[in-house]
Amino acid sequence: MAGGILAVVLPVVFLWLSAYNPGGFFTYGTALIQTTGFFVLTGAVLFLVSLFVYRRGFAVLRKVDGRFAVASVLCIIGSIGFLLLLVSAALLVGASNSLIQCIHGAPSHALSCLRSGQPLGAYTGLVGFWLGWLGGLGIVVGLSMAGRRYRNGTVSGGAALYAILLLVLIGPFVALVTPLPGLQYLLLAAPIFIVLAPGLVLGGTRRVLGAG
Repeated sequence: MAGGILAVVLPVVFLWLSAYNPGGFFTYGTALIQTTGFFVLTGAVLFLVSLFVYRRGFAVLRKVDGRFAVASVLCIIGSIGFLLLLVSAALLVGASNSLIQCIHGAPSHALSCLRSGQPLGAYTGLVGFWLGWLGGLGIVVGLSMAGRRYRNGTVSGGAALYAILLLVLIGPFVALVTPLPGLQYLLLAAPIFIVLAPGLVLGGTRRVLGAG
């Protein structure tokens, strides 16, 4: 949840405030871009830790149900993706000046500006995103099986929200390669699911632990 807030929620809020209610810190400048890059960098680290914890949990469950091996392997792939995202976020911080000149309008231009101003960071981030997306798929698979195994609808609900989040995240990153009108705006829905999904998983796992 913390990783989602730092890597997705705050950057989206900052970009849209700068576009539609600019003033002070919330204007397109070096401070804003570098701060956003720092949040993405920190969020990617937390996502990496999250995938590690999920992988360990699925590895334990694999001892009693071999099907959890799929989820565990996908989480490993996702970890590689988030390492690439760390590199991309670091490049974003270093290229803040060129990005400012490019964006200078709507947040929906951010992805195309990253591609034109920092192509290495853009495509490293793109590969990292898709590998990380597979890691997210591993979380969905593992949580779905865990929800059925423990007959916990809350955990299953968390898995469903993670699945919706994965679908929502496809649009903006497809737009990085093939510009299609409106796809970037799907990113606005991501903060909702990225907070609710881990919240449901947290509540569900507490119930499972409480039931012994």
